[in-house]
Amino acid sequence: MTKATDATDVTGVTDVTGVTAQTVGTDAGDARITWHPAKKARLVLAVGHGAGGGIEARDLRALAAALPAGGVTVALVEQPWRVAGKKIAPAPKTLDAGWRGVWPALTGPGLPVIAGGRSAGARVACRTAAELGAHAVLALSFPLHPPGKPDRSRAEELLGAGVPTLVVQGGNDPFGRPAEFPEGDFRLVEVPHGDHGFAVPKRAEITQERALEVVTGAVREWTASLG
Repeated sequence: MTKATDATDVTGVTDVTGVTAQTVGTDAGDARITWHPAKKARLVLAVGHGAGGGIEARDLRALAAALPAGGVTVALVEQPWRVAGKKIAPAPKTLDAGWRGVWPALTGPGLPVIAGGRSAGARVACRTAAELGAHAVLALSFPLHPPGKPDRSRAEELLGAGVPTLVVQGGNDPFGRPAEFPEGDFRLVEVPHGDHGFAVPKRAEITQERALEVVTGAVREWTASLG
Protein backbone atom coordinates (compact mmCIF):
# COMPACT_ATOMS: atom_id res chain seq x y z
CA MET A 1 0.00 0.00 0.00
CA THR A 2 1.27 3.43 -0.92
CA LYS A 3 1.86 5.61 2.11
CA ALA A 4 0.96 9.28 2.09
CA THR A 5 3.94 11.60 2.04
CA ASP A 6 2.25 14.99 2.15
CA ALA A 7 0.80 14.88 5.67
CA THR A 8 2.46 16.90 8.40
CA ASP A 9 3.80 13.82 10.13
CA VAL A 10 3.27 10.20 9.13
CA THR A 11 4.54 7.00 10.69
CA GLY A 12 3.23 3.48 10.24
CA VAL A 13 3.57 -0.04 11.58
CA THR A 14 2.28 -3.14 9.76
CA ASP A 15 1.42 -6.39 11.52
CA VAL A 16 1.53 -9.91 10.10
CA THR A 17 -2.09 -9.74 8.90
CA GLY A 18 -1.36 -6.71 6.71
CA VAL A 19 -3.24 -4.34 8.99
CA THR A 20 -1.33 -1.08 9.20
CA ALA A 21 -1.50 1.44 12.05
CA GLN A 22 -0.51 4.85 10.73
CA THR A 23 -0.04 8.01 12.79
CA VAL A 24 -0.78 11.26 10.98
CA GLY A 25 -0.08 14.73 12.30
CA THR A 26 -2.94 17.22 12.01
CA ASP A 27 -3.66 20.74 13.20
CA ALA A 28 -5.71 19.17 16.00
CA GLY A 29 -2.94 16.79 17.09
CA ASP A 30 -1.89 13.30 16.06
CA ALA A 31 -4.60 11.14 14.53
CA ARG A 32 -4.31 7.43 13.78
CA ILE A 33 -5.49 5.42 10.80
CA THR A 34 -5.80 1.64 11.01
CA TRP A 35 -5.78 0.26 7.48
CA HIS A 36 -7.55 -3.00 6.64
CA PRO A 37 -6.41 -3.44 3.03
CA ALA A 38 -8.14 -5.20 0.18
CA LYS A 39 -5.88 -7.23 -2.11
CA LYS A 40 -7.35 -5.62 -5.21
CA ALA A 41 -8.80 -2.40 -3.88
CA ARG A 42 -11.08 -0.20 -5.96
CA LEU A 43 -12.29 2.07 -3.14
CA VAL A 44 -11.23 3.29 0.27
CA LEU A 45 -13.88 3.52 2.97
CA ALA A 46 -12.62 5.85 5.69
CA VAL A 47 -14.70 5.66 8.85
CA GLY A 48 -14.47 7.86 11.92
CA HIS A 49 -15.80 6.96 15.37
CA GLY A 50 -18.35 8.67 17.57
CA ALA A 51 -18.00 10.97 20.55
CA GLY A 52 -18.61 8.19 23.06
CA GLY A 53 -16.24 5.52 21.77
CA GLY A 54 -13.52 4.56 19.34
CA ILE A 55 -12.85 2.27 16.42
CA GLU A 56 -13.67 -0.75 18.58
CA ALA A 57 -17.39 -0.13 17.93
CA ARG A 58 -19.11 -3.31 16.78
CA ASP A 59 -20.20 -1.93 13.42
CA LEU A 60 -16.78 -0.53 12.57
CA ARG A 61 -15.11 -3.84 13.42
CA ALA A 62 -17.67 -5.69 11.32
CA LEU A 63 -17.08 -3.46 8.30
CA ALA A 64 -13.31 -3.82 8.59
CA ALA A 65 -13.69 -7.60 8.62
CA ALA A 66 -16.26 -7.89 5.81
CA LEU A 67 -15.48 -5.29 3.14
CA PRO A 68 -11.85 -5.94 2.07
CA ALA A 69 -12.86 -9.24 0.43
CA GLY A 70 -15.06 -7.18 -1.91
CA GLY A 71 -12.31 -4.81 -3.00
CA VAL A 72 -12.91 -2.08 -0.44
CA THR A 73 -10.00 -1.07 1.77
CA VAL A 74 -11.30 0.05 5.15
CA ALA A 75 -9.47 2.83 7.00
CA LEU A 76 -10.59 3.27 10.62
CA VAL A 77 -9.76 6.80 11.72
CA GLU A 78 -9.15 7.75 15.35
CA GLN A 79 -9.50 11.44 16.05
CA PRO A 80 -6.62 13.23 17.86
CA TRP A 81 -8.59 13.59 21.09
CA ARG A 82 -9.05 9.84 21.23
CA VAL A 83 -5.41 9.12 20.38
CA ALA A 84 -4.37 11.48 23.19
CA GLY A 85 -6.46 9.50 25.67
CA LYS A 86 -9.01 12.22 26.38
CA LYS A 87 -12.51 11.20 27.41
CA ILE A 88 -14.50 14.12 26.06
CA ALA A 89 -14.72 14.97 22.38
CA PRO A 90 -13.88 18.55 21.36
CA ALA A 91 -16.07 21.01 19.46
CA PRO A 92 -17.25 20.13 15.94
CA LYS A 93 -14.80 22.53 14.30
CA THR A 94 -11.91 20.70 15.97
CA LEU A 95 -13.27 17.33 14.85
CA ASP A 96 -13.49 18.69 11.31
CA ALA A 97 -9.88 19.93 11.52
CA GLY A 98 -8.70 16.49 12.58
CA TRP A 99 -10.57 14.85 9.70
CA ARG A 100 -9.22 17.35 7.17
CA GLY A 101 -5.73 16.63 8.46
CA VAL A 102 -5.92 12.90 7.74
CA TRP A 103 -7.48 13.30 4.29
CA PRO A 104 -4.15 13.45 2.36
CA ALA A 105 -3.19 10.11 3.91
CA LEU A 106 -6.57 8.62 3.03
CA THR A 107 -6.20 9.65 -0.61
CA GLY A 108 -2.60 8.40 -0.67
CA PRO A 109 -3.45 5.04 -2.29
CA GLY A 110 -4.85 6.98 -5.27
CA LEU A 111 -8.35 5.52 -5.02
CA PRO A 112 -11.78 7.15 -4.60
CA VAL A 113 -12.44 7.71 -0.90
CA ILE A 114 -15.81 7.30 0.77
CA ALA A 115 -16.02 9.56 3.83
CA GLY A 116 -17.79 7.72 6.62
CA GLY A 117 -18.39 7.76 10.30
CA ARG A 118 -20.67 6.72 13.11
CA SER A 119 -22.65 9.25 15.12
CA ALA A 120 -20.48 12.37 15.55
CA GLY A 121 -18.13 10.93 12.95
CA ALA A 122 -21.02 10.78 10.48
CA ARG A 123 -21.68 14.47 11.04
CA VAL A 124 -18.02 15.24 10.34
CA ALA A 125 -18.13 13.23 7.12
CA CYS A 126 -21.26 15.06 5.95
CA ARG A 127 -19.95 18.52 6.82
CA THR A 128 -16.65 18.09 4.98
CA ALA A 129 -17.52 15.77 2.08
CA ALA A 130 -17.94 18.39 -0.63
CA GLU A 131 -14.88 20.46 0.23
CA LEU A 132 -12.61 17.40 0.46
CA GLY A 133 -13.89 15.79 -2.72
CA ALA A 134 -15.25 12.65 -1.08
CA HIS A 135 -16.60 10.06 -3.51
CA ALA A 136 -19.61 9.40 -1.26
CA VAL A 137 -20.67 9.46 2.41
CA LEU A 138 -21.54 6.60 4.75
CA ALA A 139 -23.47 7.77 7.82
CA LEU A 140 -23.79 5.13 10.53
CA SER A 141 -26.23 6.03 13.31
CA PHE A 142 -26.53 9.62 12.16
CA PRO A 143 -27.51 11.68 15.25
CA LEU A 144 -30.44 13.50 13.71
CA HIS A 145 -31.17 15.20 17.02
CA PRO A 146 -30.23 14.88 20.71
CA PRO A 147 -32.34 12.25 22.49
CA GLY A 148 -35.77 13.62 23.35
CA LYS A 149 -35.16 16.87 21.46
CA PRO A 150 -36.45 16.40 17.90
CA ASP A 151 -36.74 20.17 17.50
CA ARG A 152 -32.92 20.41 17.47
CA SER A 153 -32.56 18.77 14.07
CA ARG A 154 -29.21 18.28 12.33
CA ALA A 155 -30.84 17.31 9.06
CA GLU A 156 -29.15 20.18 7.21
CA GLU A 157 -25.75 18.54 7.71
CA LEU A 158 -26.97 15.29 6.18
CA LEU A 159 -28.86 16.94 3.34
CA GLY A 160 -25.90 19.18 2.58
CA ALA A 161 -23.36 16.40 2.01
CA GLY A 162 -23.57 16.93 -1.74
CA VAL A 163 -22.48 13.40 -2.71
CA PRO A 164 -24.16 9.95 -2.80
CA THR A 165 -25.03 9.13 0.80
CA LEU A 166 -26.05 5.98 2.65
CA VAL A 167 -27.56 6.22 6.13
CA VAL A 168 -27.69 3.05 8.23
CA GLN A 169 -29.91 3.66 11.25
CA GLY A 170 -31.14 1.56 14.15
CA GLY A 171 -34.91 1.18 14.34
CA ASN A 172 -34.85 2.23 18.00
CA ASP A 173 -32.12 4.85 17.84
CA PRO A 174 -33.02 7.62 20.36
CA PHE A 175 -30.93 10.05 18.31
CA GLY A 176 -33.34 9.65 15.41
CA ARG A 177 -35.46 6.71 14.31
CA PRO A 178 -35.70 6.02 10.57
CA ALA A 179 -39.26 7.41 10.34
CA GLU A 180 -38.04 10.78 11.66
CA PHE A 181 -35.65 11.40 8.77
CA PRO A 182 -36.75 13.93 6.18
CA GLU A 183 -37.10 13.26 2.49
CA GLY A 184 -33.80 13.80 0.74
CA ASP A 185 -31.23 12.64 -1.75
CA PHE A 186 -29.89 9.79 0.33
CA ARG A 187 -30.56 6.11 0.87
CA LEU A 188 -31.64 4.91 4.30
CA VAL A 189 -31.38 1.33 5.57
CA GLU A 190 -32.96 0.35 8.88
CA VAL A 191 -31.43 -2.13 11.33
CA PRO A 192 -34.53 -3.61 13.03
CA HIS A 193 -34.63 -3.05 16.81
CA GLY A 194 -31.13 -1.54 16.78
CA ASP A 195 -30.18 1.22 19.19
CA HIS A 196 -27.57 3.93 18.58
CA GLY A 197 -24.80 1.32 18.68
CA PHE A 198 -26.84 -1.22 16.66
CA ALA A 199 -27.29 -3.35 19.77
CA VAL A 200 -30.54 -5.32 19.76
CA PRO A 201 -32.48 -6.67 22.77
CA LYS A 202 -31.98 -10.35 23.56
CA ARG A 203 -35.67 -11.01 22.98
CA ALA A 204 -35.76 -9.23 19.63
CA GLU A 205 -36.76 -11.19 16.54
CA ILE A 206 -33.33 -10.44 15.11
CA THR A 207 -30.02 -11.63 16.61
CA GLN A 208 -27.04 -9.38 17.22
CA GLU A 209 -25.13 -11.25 14.55
CA ARG A 210 -27.92 -10.73 12.05
CA ALA A 211 -28.14 -7.04 12.92
CA LEU A 212 -24.49 -6.61 12.00
CA GLU A 213 -25.05 -8.57 8.81
CA VAL A 214 -27.71 -6.01 7.88
CA VAL A 215 -25.13 -3.27 8.34
CA THR A 216 -22.34 -4.95 6.40
CA GLY A 217 -24.68 -6.24 3.71
CA ALA A 218 -26.16 -2.80 3.08
CA VAL A 219 -22.73 -1.17 2.89
CA ARG A 220 -21.35 -3.93 0.66
CA GLU A 221 -24.27 -3.60 -1.78
CA TRP A 222 -24.09 0.19 -1.79
CA THR A 223 -20.32 0.36 -2.38
CA ALA A 224 -20.70 -2.12 -5.23
CA SER A 225 -23.22 0.22 -6.87
CA LEU A 226 -20.97 3.28 -6.74
CA GLY A 227 -19.38 4.22 -10.05
